[in-house]
Amino acid sequence: MLHLRYFVAVAEELNFSQAARRLHMAASPLSQRIKDLERELGHELFERTTHRVALTPAGTALLPMARDILERVNSIPWRLSEAVRPQLDRLFIGMPAGVHPLLRERVRLLEEGCREVCELKRWPGTSAGLAEAVHDGRLAMALARLPVSDPALEIIEVMREGLGAAVPADRFAGRASVTLEELADLAYVASPNDVTPVYFEEIDARLNAAGVRKRIRINMADYSGSSELISSGIAFSVTMMSPESPMHRYRLDNVAVLPVEDFQPTLSTGLLFRGERVETGGDLSDIAARARRIFDEVITV
Repeated sequence: MLHLRYFVAVAEELNFSQAARRLHMAASPLSQRIKDLERELGHELFERTTHRVALTPAGTALLPMARDILERVNSIPWRLSEAVRPQLDRLFIGMPAGVHPLLRERVRLLEEGCREVCELKRWPGTSAGLAEAVHDGRLAMALARLPVSDPALEIIEVMREGLGAAVPADRFAGRASVTLEELADLAYVASPNDVTPVYFEEIDARLNAAGVRKRIRINMADYSGSSELISSGIAFSVTMMSPESPMHRYRLDNVAVLPVEDFQPTLSTGLLFRGERVETGGDLSDIAARARRIFDEVITV
């Protein structure tokens, strides 16, 4: 192993004096060690002249092998520690689309807070699918858009987000808000059922009652298609008001998000657990207790 370390140092420096300084030894014994290695392997590894040192074809072939061997040896301490360290359970927390940064920060704090007892990882999905996965035990917990109606689940409300209308900016230039009546001649663009939270069905019904009759439903898994229609001036949608919401990343030119004077919907997000798993003695009771401390106050934006 020492001979390989000497060889790699000379091969990288291509100078015996510099390699010797790097190895904290004299150049003469370093040169002798390289000769010993060449004799053992039966190949010259360096071409030496008074002015330069260069790798031979054999030296060039040996260099990546030597580096690989040394890297494996250097990794033995941490690999051994990993092998004998008690393995932590890997658990998953479900994450719907568009989780606000303030809520995402609390998830990060939960991940850190659980580090001693489990490895907590995030798993994406729709609110309905994530709630089902928590019910079935495939996920330890999940964030989901409320309401969620499953008596087997314990639900902690963690965030309330005000919603507004994403509208063509040129049509409402200079406006601080809009009314439902002013939206009536635009089409309401809704996302596919498989990505739309249940709460948006209530919004759809409220808009219909207010005279917003036209609907456009697009078959895209994100909200970029909605933004295209709004930007072109033929539609509006309902989205998060907070400018920090990830949903605003989909905004294009000529799209503005304004509050609706006669309609102030709020989207709530909850943290879901399977009830029996977080009761005293349940396998998630400790993690749920940590989560309750971190999510002890509802975030309102």
